[in-house]
Amino acid sequence: MPTTVLLGHPRWFRILHGANPHTRDRWGRRKRVDKGLAITQWERFRQTLTDLGVRVLVLPPSLDHPGAVFPANAGLRVGDTVYLSRPNPTRAEERALFRPFLESQGYRVADLPSVPGGSDPPGTGHEESPQWEGEADTFPVGDPSGDPAKTVYLFTYGRLERRRWAPRWGWPPYRRLFGFRTDARALSAIRAVTAPRGVLPLELADERYYHGDTCLCAFGPRRDSLMAYLPALTPAAQRQLVERFGDRLVRLERPDAEAFAANAWQADTASGPRLVIAAQIRPELAAGLRARGVEPLVVDVSEFTVTGGGSVKCLLLDLGA
Repeated sequence: MPTTVLLGHPRWFRILHGANPHTRDRWGRRKRVDKGLAITQWERFRQTLTDLGVRVLVLPPSLDHPGAVFPANAGLRVGDTVYLSRPNPTRAEERALFRPFLESQGYRVADLPSVPGGSDPPGTGHEESPQWEGEADTFPVGDPSGDPAKTVYLFTYGRLERRRWAPRWGWPPYRRLFGFRTDARALSAIRAVTAPRGVLPLELADERYYHGDTCLCAFGPRRDSLMAYLPALTPAAQRQLVERFGDRLVRLERPDAEAFAANAWQADTASGPRLVIAAQIRPELAAGLRARGVEPLVVDVSEFTVTGGGSVKCLLLDLGA
């Protein structure tokens, strides 16, 4: 049975809120999208996936929700359930698009369980639904043994900020604060829905890598290797990754990280795994991926990266087989 992914049609793609550092220029102005280029790149991307034997679903475009072109934020499939995300306020209304569409395709859709508010125990009526942005911040890494029971989920999170302007030394004399996209308090809910598999929480530190899938990517014949741009995480999180994955860790260099190399997605085909990845990666990285049994397949989705802060993985929701 082929793998299914969900894409969001880019007809109305534009920068509406400018909610991550890549969506604004150095003066803080929202970037303008070359709509024709974006649609052309997206169509080629969709065809690339189709040619790999992937079943592609497409969410119809919505004028009021241009961010839905990046559906990785929409949720996470675990078993037979797609858990709908609790996105940041600029994208919260997208839930009303994704839920009925996924249900119309036969998927069981559910919300994450609530978590206790503050020190209140469950069932007291003081429960919360922390912000959580789906498989963009929660995704599995396999085990070298191939045993699915040994799969571990990475859960990435960071400090949530009220988006605002702040003074700074330099020119311009201000900067935009963005923060991250998943609240650490969602961890207990993620553990509940992914049990009995383990969960490894990792704190992000660099707003340019605002989701875990912008700096981390599981790949390989058993999806047990991990591309990682370590400077995007806190020192403690870096140590955890090194200790946990050892020589399964592929450390990205800055040029590849800035090209969003980690924002890649693996398709398992009859001829072996193919890693769909940004066209701007260095030949050295491509050679390193081949050495680990994966053939990179480069695609150019740069208009989405430069203006929207998303590449291959941001452009799809993995719904599995």
